[in-house]
Amino acid sequence: MSAPAPIPAGRPVPLARARRLSVAPMMEWTDRHCRMFHRQFSAHALLYTEMVTASGLVLGGADWLLAHDPREHPLALQLGGSEPEMLARAVEMALPFGFAEINLNVGCPSDRVQSGAFGACLMREPALVADCARAMIAAAGAAGPEITVKCRIGVDEQDPAQVLPDFVDTVAAAGVRVFAVHARKAWLKGLSPKENRSVPPLDYALVARLKASRPELTVLLNGGIASLAEAEAHCARFDGAMVGRAAYHDPAGILAGADALITGRTIAPVAPEDAVRGMLPHIEAELARGARLNQIARHMLGAFAGRPGARAWRRHLSEQATRPGAGPEVVEAALAHLAPVQAPVQAATQAAAE
Repeated sequence: MSAPAPIPAGRPVPLARARRLSVAPMMEWTDRHCRMFHRQFSAHALLYTEMVTASGLVLGGADWLLAHDPREHPLALQLGGSEPEMLARAVEMALPFGFAEINLNVGCPSDRVQSGAFGACLMREPALVADCARAMIAAAGAAGPEITVKCRIGVDEQDPAQVLPDFVDTVAAAGVRVFAVHARKAWLKGLSPKENRSVPPLDYALVARLKASRPELTVLLNGGIASLAEAEAHCARFDGAMVGRAAYHDPAGILAGADALITGRTIAPVAPEDAVRGMLPHIEAELARGARLNQIARHMLGAFAGRPGARAWRRHLSEQATRPGAGPEVVEAALAHLAPVQAPVQAATQAAAE
């Protein structure tokens, strides 16, 4: 794939370009506080919510799970479910919130998801996934957010080389044009959800063949991407890279150069100190609403990964943010543990087009 042309400064970034670097939906991690922190590093990377169950929205009336700050955009909602009518209703409930896309989870291997008969186990039921997608697309309407799918390459004893192309073709026939593919099988029997994120071998080549044989589809690669350099390299074969744990544990390493990759322009990366201080207004506003500092600060522990003083930063923030009444002064005091930067922050990654 040829590198896209740079986007001029000040020009809005299309969703297709924002997908060149996205942060994967991660349960108990990518909540609204996490997303606000990630947005301090990158203005353009596509962010995802945690998975929200369609039944929780529709039957539980939990539309508060959809609330977010407009500054989090571009933002995608991930839904979990396997009942077309329920998913369609969940999409309708989400429409007023202005999500850039709504993604159907066909990749999560957790026991909770399996007991609800959705997530990765839906890899066995491509026709049902197609029905779900068709209902969601109809509910979104022509002017609504795009409906996308995140999946695995297969589950358990399935042969990924056969299952993945057949699955994608069936779901694409229902109107889905964007697939984020975690390039590992999910072993629903015998492996824990944590083990499923690292034990099954990655098969990037299979996903690359899928993309090459179906150029009309947007295919995003997910799984095992540990650095921005890796993400950029994958963009030569795929329409984008979706990064999970690495972006959470080292947000500066992944996201500080993301806007250069997405826009194709040379953009100075945001220093972690500036990203942390950029969170202070959010922290103050949330504390005023009754939140506790540790609910926000836990997502900021990896801000200085690999930096002298990072351990002391984490320790101070972890210990002090749980105190009753803890506020922004705790964050400032934690920053004082960091050693000064001796050299300029590494220059932003330049796009291949340059």
